[in-house]
Amino acid sequence: MAFKRLIISLLLFGFTIFVDAKPPELTPHATHKKAEEIFKGHVTYKELTPEIAQRSLKNYLDELDPTKTYLLADEIAKWEHPSPKLLEELVSAFKKENFAPYEEIYEVMIRSIARRSALEKKIENLPLPKDAKTTDFKDITWAKDEVELEQRLLALRALQLETAEQLEVESKDQFLQRLSKRRANREDEVLQGDKKKLQKRQSLVYFLKSFSGALDNHTVYFTPQEANQFMIQVQQRLFGIGAQLRDDLTGFTLVRLLDGGPALQGGMLKVGDKIIAVNHEPVAGMDIIEAVDLIRGPKGTAVGLSILRETGEGENKKAEKFDIEVVRDEIVLKETRFETEKIPYGNGVIAHIRLFSFYQDPNDSSASDIQAALDEIKKDHQLEGVILDLRGNAGGLLPQAVAVTGLFVQKGVVVSIKDSAGNIQHLRNFDGKITWDGPLIVLTNKSSASAAEIVAQTLKDYGRALLVGDPFTWGKGSYQTFTLDSGNVNKVNPQGEFKVTRGLYYTVSGKSPQLTGTKVDIEVPGGLTELEIGESYAKFPLENDEIPPNFIDNLSDIHPFHRGKMMRMYKKDQQPRIDLYGKHLDRLKSNSDLRISQNTNYQNFIKEVCKEEFDVDSIENYGQNDLQLEETHNIMKDLILLEKISAQHTQPSKMAAGG
Repeated sequence: MAFKRLIISLLLFGFTIFVDAKPPELTPHATHKKAEEIFKGHVTYKELTPEIAQRSLKNYLDELDPTKTYLLADEIAKWEHPSPKLLEELVSAFKKENFAPYEEIYEVMIRSIARRSALEKKIENLPLPKDAKTTDFKDITWAKDEVELEQRLLALRALQLETAEQLEVESKDQFLQRLSKRRANREDEVLQGDKKKLQKRQSLVYFLKSFSGALDNHTVYFTPQEANQFMIQVQQRLFGIGAQLRDDLTGFTLVRLLDGGPALQGGMLKVGDKIIAVNHEPVAGMDIIEAVDLIRGPKGTAVGLSILRETGEGENKKAEKFDIEVVRDEIVLKETRFETEKIPYGNGVIAHIRLFSFYQDPNDSSASDIQAALDEIKKDHQLEGVILDLRGNAGGLLPQAVAVTGLFVQKGVVVSIKDSAGNIQHLRNFDGKITWDGPLIVLTNKSSASAAEIVAQTLKDYGRALLVGDPFTWGKGSYQTFTLDSGNVNKVNPQGEFKVTRGLYYTVSGKSPQLTGTKVDIEVPGGLTELEIGESYAKFPLENDEIPPNFIDNLSDIHPFHRGKMMRMYKKDQQPRIDLYGKHLDRLKSNSDLRISQNTNYQNFIKEVCKEEFDVDSIENYGQNDLQLEETHNIMKDLILLEKISAQHTQPSKMAAGG
């Protein structure tokens, strides 16, 4: 079912890539040096072996032709199924900074682009198959000849047009033009204007991507442009005008102006405006990533935009062209950081905190924002319980995972990291002050990963929270370091950057979520429950591991010179291992199971998510936007009630006066 989403992405966009105007400034020597730097930092692999060489070859072919709509099986057979001799030759060539074998594959890809163009022209007027199915593209292998490749392209075209009809946002011709443009941009990245020097550099880019991914699926090489984009994702902030664009072939239409951004504040731009030039450079035909890159820039600098705006109605409708200048500023993507909601309950409220990532910038952080939100709620309402919603949270900054956990526990180990040498370092919460010590539920799903799994598992380890949601989380228990420092985003290495897996992390119980994920206490099905996603479905995942638990923390990883002083500050108000909710767990589970079983809407939803063709984005068809969250509300209400009943039973009886 994860495949369902992947194939839709393929049908709509063809490829998910970043297109650079020119490849990074790579040479064979620089490429070898960067690969050795990655080896040096990696937790497991320290040199190129035949196994890694074989993985790299597989990845290289997939990088060049991820949809298997260019290359033919016999053209790449010797690389798809390499002999031991070929693998040894690859290892030997790498040591000599020789990447000729990969350049040979690249040349085959260049020739295949010409063939694909001819086939696309040939099938323009051919009848499309009526029985094409997305499942035809599952576990697809390379086409054996041009006839099979032609049939594959016809089936793909049929599915693409079917998708266009479902979208109902543009004409068939516009949709096909968009797909054609994306394909051309992708092919241009390979062809590089037929300049051999640039092709060799682009081939080295693909090698570094393939080689990195062969070590594990979280070690990644980034081109300079991709490195900048990665930092935006981590920090959830950027410098630009604060607008979302849509590629309309002849320009880029503004579909949204972000709150607080210059585009909205200035009042000069409107949704629906079309950008046709940036700093007088026409953008028609340009890839959207390139256009966005032109618009972004340092805070306080100006960017010139040439705009087309439609005015009037009907016969009086006309396009007005004008030029404006917008001063770039920092845009914090708050809507992709966190959300808060207050759910009425009794005389108070339940706080629902949806955290989308673990972020930090000079002004804000995930922990400080959550603390401020809870303090604000407590100031105006009686807070009865907190639901920390980490669904879809793919992680972020490790120190912020520690800080968010520290909002709900006292001092103690939150996460431990172990490197390739076996050295263990503990990351602790040193603040004994708790923001919320009442009923706490952490809601997770199969796409909760990394830092989200740390927070969920550690709060469960200490007995501070109940875990609710999909049976298991993603299963990413590795940590990475990134060569681009967050304070130097304007100093990207022109040869590219990388992040490399340095080791595994473990929660206070000594468990690592690597591969296995974090198990919930109460299973509540959601839209992702049946999807085949997670670390266990990755190409080359690292194995699971455990270390001894660290509930009793003697600061063994701290230098003896500092240990005594730290212990005096640290030993008071340490978080004990408790079991706040164990006595209620069976009742909470049975109540939840009963509610779900008697909810016809929920039962229909569960049947749908089990289907191969289930579309996650159609959850709203089931009467409520979020059945999983609604049931979590109910579990929290049960928990609050059971806690109050339990507290009443444990209070000592009042003695009569004078007794």
